Amino acid sequence: MTKRTEVQDSAIKSYFRQIQKYPLLDFEQEIELSKRIQSGDDTAQKTLVESNLRLVVKIAKPYVSKDMSFLDVIQEGNLGLMKAAEKYDFKKNVRFSTYAAWWIRQAIVRAISNKRRPIRLPHRKEEIIRKIKQAYYSLSQIYSREPTTEEIAEELKIDVNELTTIIQMSGDIVSLDAEINEDSGTLITMFEDKSFEPAAAVFNKFMRADTLKSMDILGEKERQVLLYRYSFYDGKKYTLKKIGDKFGISPETVRQIEMRALKKLSKESEKLREYVYTG
Repeated sequence: MTKRTEVQDSAIKSYFRQIQKYPLLDFEQEIELSKRIQSGDDTAQKTLVESNLRLVVKIAKPYVSKDMSFLDVIQEGNLGLMKAAEKYDFKKNVRFSTYAAWWIRQAIVRAISNKRRPIRLPHRKEEIIRKIKQAYYSLSQIYSREPTTEEIAEELKIDVNELTTIIQMSGDIVSLDAEINEDSGTLITMFEDKSFEPAAAVFNKFMRADTLKSMDILGEKERQVLLYRYSFYDGKKYTLKKIGDKFGISPETVRQIEMRALKKLSKESEKLREYVYTG
């Protein structure tokens, strides 16, 4: 072990001891702090940040590389955590850790991308979006569930961190920033406490936008199924079973209605053809 490594290990251990002193918060405490933050209480914001520093450490681990040390990654993640604390709104009824996870990852990924050589994106911006959409939907049909980012990366034959970075770096291609701000919680409801799948968020965002434009040509049940499947009602993506229970039909029947509706829409919209799995 080199002297530099020893110093880094010592600094990490010291940091871990420090953040362990801050107590974790329950949802009620987060709500109270959020109210105080909105009233301009800087102390409340500091408390919310300090109590979630361990979340940054947990998220930071997979991003450590020769380009960025553990402490460097943590530092960038902490910047994202502070941004999340500024924007957090308890009225969204989402735990702070759920909301903050995306901001933390975004800050880390952007810092990493700034240190690395630029990733080559396809000459046509639409191409990468098309591939993500098609991989997402085809795997959804195969697994009968939402695929993970890792599964999509494997399908596209690229590294999972590269896929995540591409999504985060895509700017006008995948504008997640515009979706998560003080005025909009569109993507927040798609987050899960333990993990956030950026590819899933991208797919749902584009699917919702493209589908709404062509919905009028559908029958009532077809329209209702798509509205439930793609989070139009309450921000939740309903499973085939839950939709089936609502209508008194089987999950397979719901799937058939969904596919029929998408195929019908695909005749009207070139964009929606990207979602229809024909494999």
